[in-house]
Amino acid sequence: MGSSAKKTIHTKSAPSPVGPYSQGVIANGWLYCSGQIPLDPATGVMVGDGDIQAETRQVLKNLKAVLSAAGGNPNQVVRATIYLVDLKDFEKVNAIYAETFSGENSPARACVQVAALPKGALVEIDLIAWLG
Repeated sequence: MGSSAKKTIHTKSAPSPVGPYSQGVIANGWLYCSGQIPLDPATGVMVGDGDIQAETRQVLKNLKAVLSAAGGNPNQVVRATIYLVDLKDFEKVNAIYAETFSGENSPARACVQVAALPKGALVEIDLIAWLG
């Protein structure tokens, strides 16, 4: 793939990365969104105070901002991965997730429990979308 086929996405509407990575990369019509945690893009401060539903809403808001900056929308997402510190939060996260992804436009998805997430987050989600 030539350099012209790859484009880095950056928007101030989503938090700046907390490490050496991009918010998203478009490669040959595919958008790969890095995992988002519930950071407020304006302040860089965690949102939700340990409330999994508030955290999930912020994560999805951040992801939608990256999608939008890339010229996409949630209906173009083909794959999502949810990382939870506690799988007991699965149903609560599903309820919030369904506000963005439901019906025939639901992407394929995996959900896994992890030992910890950056900055003490309870949830992180990454996405792959087809923009072509």
